[in-house]
Amino acid sequence: MAGHSKWANIQHRKGRQDEKRGKIWTKLIKEITVAAKLGGGDIPTNPRLRLAIDKAKDANMPNDNVQRAIARGTGSLEGVNYEEIRYEGYGINGAAIIVDCMTDNRTRTVAEVRHAFNKYGGNMGTEGSVAFLFKHCGQMLFAPGTNEDQLMEIALDAGAEDVISHDDGSFEVLTPVPEFTQVQEVLERAGLKPELATVTMRPETEIALDAEQAESMQKLLDALENLDDVQEVFSNAAI
Repeated sequence: MAGHSKWANIQHRKGRQDEKRGKIWTKLIKEITVAAKLGGGDIPTNPRLRLAIDKAKDANMPNDNVQRAIARGTGSLEGVNYEEIRYEGYGINGAAIIVDCMTDNRTRTVAEVRHAFNKYGGNMGTEGSVAFLFKHCGQMLFAPGTNEDQLMEIALDAGAEDVISHDDGSFEVLTPVPEFTQVQEVLERAGLKPELATVTMRPETEIALDAEQAESMQKLLDALENLDDVQEVFSNAAI
């Protein structure tokens, strides 16, 4: 089915993340540690760990850092005990925001997240207040010029839920979370490597913002993403 333009937004987001490489490494180390703690240190049998390691490779993280994080997660090395917490709220023009955190101090984290919402024009909501507006799924984005027929046939046969064509010529493949790794492997074996591959909270609908609102919303999202305990920020704002 057809969809709106995604490519420029994704490239812009990746560029902003590259500027924060040091913070990304810290977030990835937390994710690898927790993934290893919950699912074990064997990469082939732990899809969450494999995805985290793939992201670490994309961020050029040294393998030594990865192995130490796995060792801390499995208990081979001592380390901080993190818990996962999700906060929900509203941004500019009522746009929904989900903030996923990993923390060793829940009191500190909720205070910092609430402060960022309040300072930049948002409001924290209650648990479940906006999560229903998003779909937890695997997401892969392919560059304009990708062979649509080949992508659709292979992806759907491998277990994808949908292949979306965007106005800018890019394509988006959506998968159930359990099938994400399998679909990605099949596509890459066929020579179809996504520019972006992640498990995400994808908005079911988006909230349009004008230029001034978009600028204010970006400041709020940046403030949340820059918090040390924040791992991911998802929004249905069309910036």
